[in-house]
Amino acid sequence: MSTSESTSRRRSGGGLDRFFHISERGSTVGTEVRGGVVTFFAMAYIILLNPLIIGTSADRDGVVLGIPQVAAATALAAGVMSILFGVVAKYPFGIATGLGLNTLVAVTLVGQQGLTWPEAMGLVVIDGIVICILAVTGFRTAVFRAIPDSMKAAMSVGIGMFIALIGLVDAGFVRRVPDAAMTTVPVQLGIDGSIASWPTFVFVVGLVICGFAVIRNIPGGLFLGIVATTIIALIVEAIVGAGPSSESPDGWALAVPSLPDSLGGVPDLSIVGNVDLFGAFVHAGVVAASLLVFTLILANFFDAMGTMTALGRQAQLTDDNGELPNLKRALVVEGFGAVLGGAASSSSNTVFVDSSAGIADGARTGLANVVTGVLFLLAMFFTPLYAIVPIEAAAPVLVIVGALMMMQVGTIDWSKFYIALPAFLTIATMPFTYSIADGIGVGFISFTLMALFAGKRKDVHWIMWLISALFVVFFAHGPIMDALG
Repeated sequence: MSTSESTSRRRSGGGLDRFFHISERGSTVGTEVRGGVVTFFAMAYIILLNPLIIGTSADRDGVVLGIPQVAAATALAAGVMSILFGVVAKYPFGIATGLGLNTLVAVTLVGQQGLTWPEAMGLVVIDGIVICILAVTGFRTAVFRAIPDSMKAAMSVGIGMFIALIGLVDAGFVRRVPDAAMTTVPVQLGIDGSIASWPTFVFVVGLVICGFAVIRNIPGGLFLGIVATTIIALIVEAIVGAGPSSESPDGWALAVPSLPDSLGGVPDLSIVGNVDLFGAFVHAGVVAASLLVFTLILANFFDAMGTMTALGRQAQLTDDNGELPNLKRALVVEGFGAVLGGAASSSSNTVFVDSSAGIADGARTGLANVVTGVLFLLAMFFTPLYAIVPIEAAAPVLVIVGALMMMQVGTIDWSKFYIALPAFLTIATMPFTYSIADGIGVGFISFTLMALFAGKRKDVHWIMWLISALFVVFFAHGPIMDALG
């Protein structure tokens, strides 16, 4: 598009167009709305999954947050943060409770360290405050700029592999082999090596539909793919009655596709604001609590950094240096997600990798995020409506997007082993550990070491050395906690 054409489109597009730079980024209002809807359905599972992770376990006082309460708080925080990020940062990166971060809160902070839920959420709030300060001072931006291009590309590819694996696992296409099987193979195809369940069959059909839509460049193809696969899932469930996976291994993973009996009701937000900022320091001690905050910060910091890098590249919003415009502003708002998530008792909110689904369907601006956020807020009142869509209907989009993000692997110089090994470890570690932060940490440490061995020490920014050292502490936090008693 020429400069004059771009200017003409911006002038004719009205205030909404100018505010979100819709025409400037080669998009339309309709495309943004559609992309926002796709992102919501790709992310909506968090409203069902987060309550299962943090809403069912009792803390040391016997308090259980509760599934309905956590579901409502999760949708509230995701809605507010997605809208805020869209309006301020103006990027189509949906925000919701971070997977991995919520497990860290539930298992480590509450389960192992014996914190109460308010104390644990207090540490999440402190984590967010520190990250916001690091963003305001420009440190987060400096870290972005210190990362070599090869590592940025590896992070994008690794995240693509990660979300593809999430889609395959969520759909039951890949399953964990029970430890009782006494095998060295940790995962397998379907059930006993066979695609034996109806939900997985629906996923395969959805994958074919979405693949066809992308190949034929059908506008809104991924959105139509989710709709079509959901309809197929409704028909299949009505005929065979597979039921939930909690009752049978060949059932639906989360939501069972069926027409709702009612539209919903008033959400229970009673856990919102139930936070104790300093209780953890009293219960666990200053040193131990500080180390827990450090663990949260490092996981949160680099999870978001890797995701934003990958999404920015996928949406083609980065400049020649691989950096997003207005990056500092975006990082400050993203950091606030931990503050709001902790205050809402839904755990830290961060940029969601599943936003790649909406981007693949054309989303390029913050308007898509506003649409996603509004749908999250509506989900508080209309829970049965989003529960119609099973994860098996959204999972094909994640696999398709993973394949699209894999294309960036060609920008890595594989002929130089000191570049190739860290890139490979980054790409491999993310899906195998189910953690973006772990993949980045392994990649950073290996890159600094390989560069040193190759005589390229001066080419490595001092921030890379600092972050690598911090990741060594991060990976050793278990033994350190044990040493502290």
